[in-house]
Amino acid sequence: MQLDDGIASLKGVGAATAGLYARLGITTLGQLIDYFPRTYDDYSAVQPVRDITPGTVTIQAAIGRITARYVRRGMHITEAVATDKTGSVRLVWFNQPYRAASIHAGRDYYISGTLALARQHFAIQSPAIELVSEFPVNTARIVPVYRETKGLTSRQIRRAIQQLLPLIRTLRETLPPWLVAAHGFLSRAAAVEQMHFPDGPDGMAQAQARLGFEEVFGLTLASLLNKYEIMREYAPPVPFDEAIAREFVRHLPFTLTDAQRRTIWQIYLDMQRDQPMNRLVEGDVGSGKTVVAAMAAVMVLHHGHQVALMAPTEILARQHAATLQRLLQPLGLDAQLGLLVGGMSAAEKQRVRGQAAQGAVRFIAGTHALIQDRVDMRALELVIIDEQHRFGVEQRKALMAKAGHMPHVLNLTATPIPRSLALTLYGELDISILDTKPAGRHDVITEICSPHSRAQLNARIMGELEQGRQMFVVCPLITPQTGAGQPAGGAYAAELAAEQIFERIAKKDFRQFRTGLLHGRMKPAEKNEVMQAFVEHRLDILVSTTVIEVGVDVPNASVMLVEGADRFGLAQIHQLRGRVGRGAHQAYCFLMMSDAKAPSARLRALERTASGFRLAELDLELRGPGAIYGTMQHGALDLRIARLTDVRLITRAREAAQAYIDRGEDLRHYPVLMERVRRIRAVTSLN
Repeated sequence: MQLDDGIASLKGVGAATAGLYARLGITTLGQLIDYFPRTYDDYSAVQPVRDITPGTVTIQAAIGRITARYVRRGMHITEAVATDKTGSVRLVWFNQPYRAASIHAGRDYYISGTLALARQHFAIQSPAIELVSEFPVNTARIVPVYRETKGLTSRQIRRAIQQLLPLIRTLRETLPPWLVAAHGFLSRAAAVEQMHFPDGPDGMAQAQARLGFEEVFGLTLASLLNKYEIMREYAPPVPFDEAIAREFVRHLPFTLTDAQRRTIWQIYLDMQRDQPMNRLVEGDVGSGKTVVAAMAAVMVLHHGHQVALMAPTEILARQHAATLQRLLQPLGLDAQLGLLVGGMSAAEKQRVRGQAAQGAVRFIAGTHALIQDRVDMRALELVIIDEQHRFGVEQRKALMAKAGHMPHVLNLTATPIPRSLALTLYGELDISILDTKPAGRHDVITEICSPHSRAQLNARIMGELEQGRQMFVVCPLITPQTGAGQPAGGAYAAELAAEQIFERIAKKDFRQFRTGLLHGRMKPAEKNEVMQAFVEHRLDILVSTTVIEVGVDVPNASVMLVEGADRFGLAQIHQLRGRVGRGAHQAYCFLMMSDAKAPSARLRALERTASGFRLAELDLELRGPGAIYGTMQHGALDLRIARLTDVRLITRAREAAQAYIDRGEDLRHYPVLMERVRRIRAVTSLN
């Protein structure tokens, strides 16, 4: 057997079963070996019959008195009695008519299942049984449970992997011997065998420690190799000019926070070097990332170079342009600012592209339109990428290629990332954190609301609107038909649909106020018009989907109402909450439940916690990294064993990756590791 052999080469796997494996992404023996269990059932404690109590049990006994019958249409029962030297117990299988013919009466079996009441008598219900042997697969051990598909059970997968044990025991090592020895790891072959068929809790824990480390080690090694490759590039230095920095700060209508000052100084130090800056500025909602980006850009513009800022949406790009214009105007640099987005006319785009090519526009903000071939920015020295995880790697490379050399790169994100996740995903970036809000910003008061309290809530909101404030209403659906698992037009789905909520608000609940509707199916021009009307206070209420999640800045908005809040993640609601409280007035975020059930602990955390970093850590603990980066185009975060909340593991893996590089190890000696690192670098490299 070879790792590249097809799955159909296994005994008992025909064409039909191979098709079922393919649904799970398994077509070769190597992929099956790499298909680790999602959990385990512990059937390792074999007890005498007289000692078993209700719950999960395992016994070794002979099976006799087997009966099988249909008790009613569609219901088949197989019953048997299992006996050892200490006593007997009934066994019951439901709708498994093949059982009676498969049992060898009088033979000793390992029997594992749940002892519970069945028809007024205790019985082990639907047990797994297996003839006693030296290597049981489905009973009398810690039994792996795999992700299944219809027609393919964990039992079948276990039997297939059992055939592969001789191949598993020949697996090549993927880590250097010195690293395996230094950490006391099992060999890769032993670790993989223990993952599928652990000898006990200790063997399983050792296997998870070894393979989890290897997962994080591959990620961190790839990110460090990216970092060193970037460091070998040349980027023209941008000298620091204290006078222009002081002039910029003097005209700000607010005082910079200590975190902003620290971050901008780190950026200035980076740009003075002849190596490309590659920094991630991670800031909670309202922490002032745009000002930091503008201050970095001013230094580049002062020295006659060009800057490009790319945002994920046209709304956000236009808003950045408006904010930057206000910040640059006191220095007389606003005339050098240009905007390039898809919603502009062909003539407008051509004009901006021409000005950029001639150097008249030296700071250009835009969306994906910036990476078109016709955009020429030969003096480009700084690239600012907002919400960088939303861009594919090729898109980022295309923007950097506009310079004809490696420019300085500043990445911004308003999605708080726990430090363990940030170090793993973005090890090639230097990270700055804006962890304080500007002076005068109030925490948003957050409350969970029951549907039964709608009338009282509307009265409170009315008071805010009558004082001239504005309100966002965010819905999880556009129309009732988009609700997963909900009947078209169903009342429950309608209560969560933006179009229906818009009708209720505009014609009933708040009919005296001006209400607009915004969602992803609208044309770009329509979305921009509605958003601009809300920004200019030509609308009092904006009913929207999560298209307004990131970046939209309306200081007069003091109310955020999230409909069906239990359908959103913590990080997402926190981003939505950040759309209000950006002015001088106290702001409120009301989380309307989709039903009258008690809210989850996750939602309760939003009432208690204003820190996006703490909420992100909680989401990571509860739901994994996908909760934070559901939209990221990362492609490498396929961790199946490692937990990114394990800070000790992250630290050990990073130290080992650095030692690996320092020792001059050759990846070609470790083909499996080399392929994983190559794949990760292909989707994470920023150069």
